[in-house]
Amino acid sequence: MEKHERNIYLDNKDLSEAIDILKSISLGEIRKEKADVCDALNRVSAEPIFACVSSPFYNSSAMDGICVCFEKTMDANEKRPLRLKKNIDFEYVNTGDVIRQPFNGVIMIEDIVEIDEETIEIYEPCSPWQHIRNIGEDIVASELIIPAFHKIRAVDIGALLAGGVRELEVIKRPVVAVVPTGSEIIDYTEDVDTGKIIDSNSRMFEAMIKEAGGECERYAPVRDDYELIKKTVKEACAKSDIVVIGAGSSAGSKDYTKKVIEELGELLLHGVSIKPGKPTVIGKIDNKCVFGIPGYPVSSYFAFNLFVISAMDMMLHAEKKTKRKVKAVLTSRVYSSLKHLEFVRIKLGRVSGKLVASPLSRGAGVTMSLVNADGVLRVPKNSEGYETGELVEVELLKDIQYIDNTLVSIGSHDVMLDILNNRLHKQKRPANLSSSHVGSMGGVLALKSGKCHIAPIHLLDEKTGEYNLSAIEKYLNNFDCVLIKGVKRTQGIMYRKDFKHKIESKEILRNEDVVFVNRQKGSGTRILVDYLLKNEDIDPKGINGYRRELNTHMMVASAVKSGSADIGIGVLSAAKAMDLEFLPIGYEEYDFIARKDVTESEMFKCFLDCLKSDEFESELKKLGGYSLENTGQIVEI
Repeated sequence: MEKHERNIYLDNKDLSEAIDILKSISLGEIRKEKADVCDALNRVSAEPIFACVSSPFYNSSAMDGICVCFEKTMDANEKRPLRLKKNIDFEYVNTGDVIRQPFNGVIMIEDIVEIDEETIEIYEPCSPWQHIRNIGEDIVASELIIPAFHKIRAVDIGALLAGGVRELEVIKRPVVAVVPTGSEIIDYTEDVDTGKIIDSNSRMFEAMIKEAGGECERYAPVRDDYELIKKTVKEACAKSDIVVIGAGSSAGSKDYTKKVIEELGELLLHGVSIKPGKPTVIGKIDNKCVFGIPGYPVSSYFAFNLFVISAMDMMLHAEKKTKRKVKAVLTSRVYSSLKHLEFVRIKLGRVSGKLVASPLSRGAGVTMSLVNADGVLRVPKNSEGYETGELVEVELLKDIQYIDNTLVSIGSHDVMLDILNNRLHKQKRPANLSSSHVGSMGGVLALKSGKCHIAPIHLLDEKTGEYNLSAIEKYLNNFDCVLIKGVKRTQGIMYRKDFKHKIESKEILRNEDVVFVNRQKGSGTRILVDYLLKNEDIDPKGINGYRRELNTHMMVASAVKSGSADIGIGVLSAAKAMDLEFLPIGYEEYDFIARKDVTESEMFKCFLDCLKSDEFESELKKLGGYSLENTGQIVEI
């Protein structure tokens, strides 16, 4: 393929059409193998399995006591106890002992009175076959234990062994070959250099394959060489049941997947109207299913889950997995492109008895949006999206109990929130912290509209120089809330150690040759920046980069570290994390506003305990730039 050549999508099929195409592919006959019952957990039965023996296979005592002939006990009553002789009228038995003829009943040990070593008394008659487990009470020989195409559970293994089954025929695990491609892709064991990307996708695929009951044959990353990729795919098809080509499925000049499949087999689909995951390829080579999966991590996850896992389920005859769905209220508007079915990652929490759903970043390359997601919202094709406050249906990725024990935080960002979340997870008490970073003002508005439990803020009153209280009085008047004192933290100017200019004051902001990176409007740091500029009489229009906005301190620090910006304003802990130089410009108060009704909840008490803990203070001191004064104190508004 010439460098100037680019792929053209054959079509953008709807997801339902793409699934139909996948179902139309013949995956061959069911392949079977023998498995020991004890090793069969999560395997799929290839045939129905019937009991070889009954369970129990003899009449057995269900209790500790004596076995008797019930007919001989009929005259027993409390007024006239009946005496029985050992080895003539009864025998002692323990639970599980064989009940031999002529005995046909068991009396519990606590219901007899021992007169001497040979004699006992009973005070009520024994009913026929009382406390006896009959032959086949649990399982009868020749009875069906599990049907064909059944995923074997722990309880099934117990039943199979009880039924005398030692081995069974199971469906062979499908072997899925994963071929990562791209000259920029390297293994995680190699040193990362500029322009190189660690191959995380294929490792994620490997785990997903194992989780779905398959075996993974992972290849080392293959560079962007058409003949080499073709050779590797051909080899993978010969050794595997399904082949996955990682990346190279889009429309770039080095995206060879489509061409390779066309040359070696049959191309069935190129492009699905889903987002993320649009440039998915489905084909067939030597009657093997071959997939081209996009390179962006989030796109690759959804495409792999929708198509490769579905193909594995077809081969294993596995039951369709359905995720639990819940109704939740959106905390912000979700736009739609109209052209695609979109999968929006969602954070969930229960606020005042209702589930609230906060959309996460929709970028196809934001891996952490998958890690942090509690669920997925599907936005249908040709839909305009959903409005703030609208009730939507979310597919759960986490247990609802986890979500119910989650304290929802929306507001200003600080790395201390990660420390608090980690400390909450270490506790035995059930509590989690979900953080969305929208800036201090965004947090205040989210709290007021019932979208969160707490809002971290550091809002400066430009007139008084006071933090937070005046903002609460202004924006949360008559709202039932409290202020929880947090920390004082150092804000300052971050810059690289090899920066060409010497920075001794805020005057550096006047230098038009210096590239600045800003925080988003509504954030406490942005308010601080604008306050400083006003006090120093610096015109924002003269600042190179003032209009470039990032959402967290760590993102600002990363921009400075990478060289896309020269300076930025943020907290000392972020500068230290990125090994940057730092010029302090002052302390600020980083506090929390909480709904009054959440302060009595167990999860809030856990949060407060962590905030006040010596361990938390110790970890903040290691980060640097924090001062703890009255931390955890509740201030009534």
